[in-house]
Amino acid sequence: MRVLTSAGQGLDTGAERPARPTRKSPVLEPDETNADLSDDDLRELYRAPSTPWLRVNFVSTVDGAATGADGRSGSINNDADGRVFHLLRELSDVVIVGAGTARAESYKPGDKPIVVVSLSGEVPDSLRGAELGRVLMATCASAPGLSEACSLLGADHVLELGEDKVDLVALKQALAERGFKDMLCEGGPHLFDGLLIAGVADELCASQVPTLVGGTHTRITAGLTLDVHLELALLLEEDGTLLARWFIAS
Repeated sequence: MRVLTSAGQGLDTGAERPARPTRKSPVLEPDETNADLSDDDLRELYRAPSTPWLRVNFVSTVDGAATGADGRSGSINNDADGRVFHLLRELSDVVIVGAGTARAESYKPGDKPIVVVSLSGEVPDSLRGAELGRVLMATCASAPGLSEACSLLGADHVLELGEDKVDLVALKQALAERGFKDMLCEGGPHLFDGLLIAGVADELCASQVPTLVGGTHTRITAGLTLDVHLELALLLEEDGTLLARWFIAS
């Protein structure tokens, strides 16, 4: 894995989140370091520049599909994307995921707490029975599954945020107050749309695999009209796979 472009984020530069894209990131000359990045190099390159920090991670094909023929992202990712996927989980304090994505991808309890965002408040089957505190639910007061979620997960681990929709600004604040300063969202597209509209997503990590799948597949956004400016902070490449960090301008 090698660096193609870097804005200097990480590696002890003290970079701040930009208010608006204003510069073009410099292109680094290839050398032994950026041609074969170690795990420690990647940790520094992906380090959050401040906290609380909420980054969103997606993989897609060259023709824009965020899933393969089976409707899951796991059928299009590869080793390079997997390496960054696991690194981002390692760096995070908490993983945030929409309930639909958790069901489609069969999420299971892991090393980091998982926050499921759901209008219905229904806990996905694959996340039931977890140790208390490993799975949290972010939902709203009108959710039909609110009472059951409290029973399954414990009332302290159910975040009631809003009356009839989940307040994503309040979600970020509530997680930070619980000590979750480095937040990783793994989709899906509807949740990403919501985070962008609410203005709480700080970064998009986007892997593009060298594959075309055709068809009419899910994209990383859900179809709402958006006008969001990005600044390229980092671009890596391995065997044709491009892995980018985009800072989301406020």
